[in-house]
Amino acid sequence: MAEKGVQLDRETFSCSICLDLLKDPVTIPCGHSYCMNCIKSFWEGEDEKKIHSCPQCRQTFTPRPALVKNTMLAALVEELKKTGLQAAPADHCYAGPEDVTCDFCTGRKLKALKSCLVCLVSYCDKHLQPHYDVAQLKNHKLVEPTTKLQDNICYRHNEVMKMFCRTDQQSICYLCSVDQHKGHDTVTAAAERTERQRELEVSRQNIQQRIQDREEDVKVLQQEVEAINRSADRTVEDSEKIFTELIRLMEKRRSDVKQQVRSQQETEVSRVKELQEKLEQEITELKRKDAELNKLSHTEDHNQFLHNYPSLSALSESEHSSSINIRPLSYFEDVTAAVSEVRDKLQDVLKETWRNISLTVTEVDVLLSQSEPETRAGFLKYSREITLDPNTAYTELLLSEGNRKVTRMEDEQSYSSHPDRFTYWEQVLSRESLTGRCYWEVERRTGEVDVAVAYKNNSRAGESEECGFGCNDKSWSLYCDNDSYYFWYNNIQTPVSGPESSRVGVYLDHSAGVLSFYSVSETMTLLHRVQTTFTQPLYAGLGLYHGATAELCKLK
Repeated sequence: MAEKGVQLDRETFSCSICLDLLKDPVTIPCGHSYCMNCIKSFWEGEDEKKIHSCPQCRQTFTPRPALVKNTMLAALVEELKKTGLQAAPADHCYAGPEDVTCDFCTGRKLKALKSCLVCLVSYCDKHLQPHYDVAQLKNHKLVEPTTKLQDNICYRHNEVMKMFCRTDQQSICYLCSVDQHKGHDTVTAAAERTERQRELEVSRQNIQQRIQDREEDVKVLQQEVEAINRSADRTVEDSEKIFTELIRLMEKRRSDVKQQVRSQQETEVSRVKELQEKLEQEITELKRKDAELNKLSHTEDHNQFLHNYPSLSALSESEHSSSINIRPLSYFEDVTAAVSEVRDKLQDVLKETWRNISLTVTEVDVLLSQSEPETRAGFLKYSREITLDPNTAYTELLLSEGNRKVTRMEDEQSYSSHPDRFTYWEQVLSRESLTGRCYWEVERRTGEVDVAVAYKNNSRAGESEECGFGCNDKSWSLYCDNDSYYFWYNNIQTPVSGPESSRVGVYLDHSAGVLSFYSVSETMTLLHRVQTTFTQPLYAGLGLYHGATAELCKLK
């Protein structure tokens, strides 16, 4: 009770502005008292309004009252100091809204210095002292102040939870282990913490290794940026020297090459820097994750550790491979060689080889060597919604299911005349052009089917073999029968072995010049892969024979 009385006296003789004992106390007309300097400073802030108020009751005064020291109050404060009343603790010792408060303090509470996991109480410095002096309290577990002490109490038995049920993955008390969790795999919270701590360290090692890997990747990418820039600069410089030797007809081509090289340089540098930035962001995130796990690893409260560990221990899969693969090209050097050839062959040769120059520039693709997906789920990331174009369909092909399904009929369908239509070959092309990375699947219902891709300028009119998929250098086709596969290109047939399946998957990486055909069932089996250079956008194609039916599958 004496302690409570001293605390009351302290508050009574404290200034409500500085929260310390009154110094040179003055009493204003409303009856409230303040340190002379405190109320002067407060009113100086109100001088512009010419109305002065009491900080506590907000009563206003006009004009500003004269301040006279309250000698009686000053003497009383001095006397109380002599009898043991001390100045109030500094304001930073008091608990704020975000602080853990001392559970023993009365009146204005002080910040807690420690929380006791045995007492389930938080203590300020003063009230914590018995835990250092009393033998029975010295063995109590003290941790950093926390507001979640009640989380350590079992709501069923009102006991401290010192056990952990591995069966249900939750903290429990001893009574729970012989009651609701009887027969479960239970251990002490400390033992479970030790096990999880080991897992945490493994996670940290994995994170640190990934950080190291990503830092190495960033270095590789930075070197590639420099190499691209050097190569591009050299190519532009050499091209400038060559083109200045040409006459007026060469001037236009010189400008075109310069523009394409710079454009491709910017594109490739941008792509590399974009990936570099993503990797740096991943490094930052991994470091943040590592810091969180490190902080968690030092948590003294076992239950808080076990509560937070599952959400922090999960490590998301990286969106990027563990290393950066760079396409082994010589960047823009081939452009210089192509330009030299143009200089030597002059105007006629320039007209014939201009496309070669343009394609050589665009082949510079440093990050192109992304690996082909290995699972169907990986391929489905590149799935495309493809429909068939009625204007290209042979007249005895019936389109249905939103122009995704095609059936070979005996009678002509009511199609109007169109220059894009196949007039003899039983074929149809997609409405959509295909560039970049694409994946689609064809379900062969019955009969023999060609699963193909073709340029738009694939011949359409007449009986010539040039119109058939795979019979020219403008289309690539996989012929599918009930028990066999054949690949066709430029009128050359290649037998293909693979498991029988009614579904064929087609993967296209247009920029990389990759075209792959897969047999799709419970697993995906590669049937045939083409590595070439595609010079135009491609279109999906289907050829049907002898009453066959096929459908472009919906994959999303």
